[in-house]
Amino acid sequence: MGKDQKEIFLNNLGQTTPFPFLLEIEKAEGLYLYDKAGKSYMDLISGIAVSNLGHKHPAVVKAVKEQVDKHMHVMVYGEFIQSSVNQFAERLVSLLPATLNSVYFTNSGAEAIEGALKLAKRYTGRTELIAFKGAYHGSTHGALSVSGNETKKYAFRPLLPDVKFLKFNHLPDLEEITTKTACVLIETIQGDAGVRIPNQAYLEALRARCTEKGTMLIFDEIQTGMGRTGKLFAFEHYGITPDILCSAKALGGGLPIGAFIADKEVMRQLTFDPMLGHITTFGGNPVACAAGLATLKTITETEILSEVELKGALIEELIQHDSIQEIRRKGLMFAIEFQTEDEVYKIVEYCLDKGLICFWFLSCPNSFRIAPPLTITHDEIHKACDIINEAIRVTHQ
Repeated sequence: MGKDQKEIFLNNLGQTTPFPFLLEIEKAEGLYLYDKAGKSYMDLISGIAVSNLGHKHPAVVKAVKEQVDKHMHVMVYGEFIQSSVNQFAERLVSLLPATLNSVYFTNSGAEAIEGALKLAKRYTGRTELIAFKGAYHGSTHGALSVSGNETKKYAFRPLLPDVKFLKFNHLPDLEEITTKTACVLIETIQGDAGVRIPNQAYLEALRARCTEKGTMLIFDEIQTGMGRTGKLFAFEHYGITPDILCSAKALGGGLPIGAFIADKEVMRQLTFDPMLGHITTFGGNPVACAAGLATLKTITETEILSEVELKGALIEELIQHDSIQEIRRKGLMFAIEFQTEDEVYKIVEYCLDKGLICFWFLSCPNSFRIAPPLTITHDEIHKACDIINEAIRVTHQ
């Protein structure tokens, strides 16, 4: 008889917390995950903003199978011409502003951030990095250095030097951006801080200040991209363009891939002095790119984007209770805030027991997140909201 899978998980895999969910997933399709016993779970967080088309979307699965039949990894990034990689990059830049025309594929969001920071420093010749309080950009040393959660950072110091943090959505702090600043890195909408949405005037002022000081503006759209907010990327709501765009999570339709995107003249700074200024073995993996291309086509060539705001508004209308302090939302990206962390923990646990997965935020533990697949149906929304409302009621009896 084989070993107990829970035992293997706990003993042979590195653990991220002392209290993992420990669902043993057998299969997944659409909105649902299924455990070994056949119990179904509504995935209301899309694997943390990854499965925007739901699980096992047929177009993505088809593209993956076709590419695997051709070839998988053949060479490190940047050396060989591969059709799925070319096609994905070409389609992606065709949907972006003209100055975002060169894609550097990575393996993850954190690596996209690392590459973007290096590119900004190389292009400007400056060293100062500006980020924001409450920000989360990943767990590698560079990404952690520009993240705002000190509790998560202190054990791993020293981190990158010359990093400054501003208040998010606070105009006076923009004066801190000077000719010493290589880049300003900002989540277009802060995710882990609990869905913090900037106003139009602030982002316009940020763009203007960066332009005035010759500072690169980097938008982290790792959570907000690929349709999550009702646009392909959230910056489209604001009518401004970053100098560098970072994407990952939903970019690969369930396979691991990230990207940082800039103008070709900026990106070429990684090509010389030194050559291989940034390099990755698996970035631009042809199978992941095939999945990403299928995902991108599905999102942009169907009615999915046009339905995101309607579905988000329906969820916001249906989830109601006097104990809710605030609902912050953009499209299908939610933070539902309560007075205490304990309330959120009990709600998440109750939902899990009833077959629904929601989750908390690391930097905003008194809120829980909802970020369902964009393909969720109205019937599924009503069913999910019934469970969530029941969880809130039971928690506050």
